[in-house]
Amino acid sequence: MVIHLTFLQMVLSVISGGLVGFTLGLIGGGGSILAVPLLLYVVGIHDPHVVIGSTALAVSVNAYMNLVPHWKAGNVSWKAAIAFAIPGAIGAYVGSIFGKLVNGKELLFLFAVLMLVIAIIMLKPKKSDASESKVSRVNLAKVLPAGLATGLVSGFFGIGGGFLIVPGLIFSTGMTMIQAIGSSLFSVGTFGLTTAISYALSGYVDWFVVLLYIAGGILGGIVGTKAATKLSKNKRMLQYVFSGIIILVACYMLYVNVQAMHF
Repeated sequence: MVIHLTFLQMVLSVISGGLVGFTLGLIGGGGSILAVPLLLYVVGIHDPHVVIGSTALAVSVNAYMNLVPHWKAGNVSWKAAIAFAIPGAIGAYVGSIFGKLVNGKELLFLFAVLMLVIAIIMLKPKKSDASESKVSRVNLAKVLPAGLATGLVSGFFGIGGGFLIVPGLIFSTGMTMIQAIGSSLFSVGTFGLTTAISYALSGYVDWFVVLLYIAGGILGGIVGTKAATKLSKNKRMLQYVFSGIIILVACYMLYVNVQAMHF
């Protein structure tokens, strides 16, 4: 599907992509959950399914690109990342099938509820990296179901699922926060690509918008990845700020789409 954009919409698409890439590089998530409302309410594309399909692909490419510098920095546990991503990809595809069956407005309402839940989880105190250990062996009994469940949610809502994947990896493997951030990008990319393929087969991907988002995401991802290590001491404050942004955007989405639920 092709949507004719104005020059301003093109510029806003690149800027929005930059924000997505930056947050993915910085904390391994957040960019994907902001990608949908940015394309809807900032760029001004109003077909929810096209927005979800297009952002899923853009986030996937940005996540894979941000994975490289994290890998070079030694922040990726490939064994855990692959074990989490494979069942997650299956879940993402199944979830995307059900997501396409849901009315666009209702899907956005549920998406906003998920945003609020994630924001609240982010506000809870986290264990410090010092209390966590490097992952040496992967417990498949924990990793596989955690990956599948995360993939289902990710596919249904058309998000990379970084904020779900990071705690999922920590819970199922005991890896450090920085390892989970780096490793999560492989799953974010894989989940997003799986969802995007499903939506593309139904004609719900605007390829030009995807290219604009990726272009912005390249620069944003480079800056975000470098900032991830330099701002590690302030990362908790960044989580507070980002949670606040997610809550505000989610409340606006709930307000806009509440009538779709037919209470």
